[in-house]
Amino acid sequence: MTDHTKSNDTDTWDIKITSGSGYLDFHLNELWHYRDLLMMFVKKDIITVYKQTILGPIWFIIQPMLTSLMFLLIFSSIAKIPTGATPPILFYLVGTTLWNYFADTLNITSKTFTDNASVFGKVYFPRIILPLSKVVSGLVKFLIQFSLFIIVWLYYVFISKAISPNWYVILSPIWLFIMVLLSFCFGIIITSLTTKYRDLTFLIGFGVQLAMYITPVIIPLSEVHGKKKIFFLLNPLTSLFEAFKYGFFGQGTFSPSWLLYSTGITLVLLITGIMVFNKVEKRFIDTV
Repeated sequence: MTDHTKSNDTDTWDIKITSGSGYLDFHLNELWHYRDLLMMFVKKDIITVYKQTILGPIWFIIQPMLTSLMFLLIFSSIAKIPTGATPPILFYLVGTTLWNYFADTLNITSKTFTDNASVFGKVYFPRIILPLSKVVSGLVKFLIQFSLFIIVWLYYVFISKAISPNWYVILSPIWLFIMVLLSFCFGIIITSLTTKYRDLTFLIGFGVQLAMYITPVIIPLSEVHGKKKIFFLLNPLTSLFEAFKYGFFGQGTFSPSWLLYSTGITLVLLITGIMVFNKVEKRFIDTV
């Protein structure tokens, strides 16, 4: 009789099924394996948003321009809120472009579980791919809108000569990356909580609108005085926005200590977000 018993130490398996991953598992191997699916979601997000509109992707450019012109009329011409030595249209354009990316990404990723419950219940793929795809597709939209800012910025640099950028402008991708992570972290934490507490869905939109008023979108940090300045500084977006403006405009508030604070907050939120997301994704289908 042949003995088919083998030692567990020498067995090799084609597929190993385990009880689950740890709360701090970033699923990097799975993300790479499903990279084609990620790109498919990104492509779908970009194409379907304006598929049945007349102007199509041109809306990507029209939106920040209209918002900037509205801010120019209301806050600069009527309310007389100063923007320092920076031309108002340029100040508002960069502020709205940065803010729209953060706000849109946060709002969309915060609905990942509730909006895609039917998909999650039919097929398996790493759940983190969906919020990640929103971040990437939003980044494509941001880069299109940012190109509009660059065109206006070049006019004021070389023709009008109203601003003088400095070498800190080359650090802008770093501040952008931190802002991307920040919006992603907030989004996955909120979407994890909304599987059980649906009220958060209604509060987020309102909260994001309020947050804009403690972010230097309408008024530069240099024009904020008194006790209210601390609310701006505690907002992790403030130092990132100011660093952008300092590099591109050559003026503003560049604070390494507050940038370190923003980076630290982002890392804490990233770890917290991954832990909460991994915990909730295992049982969210029963509560959504």
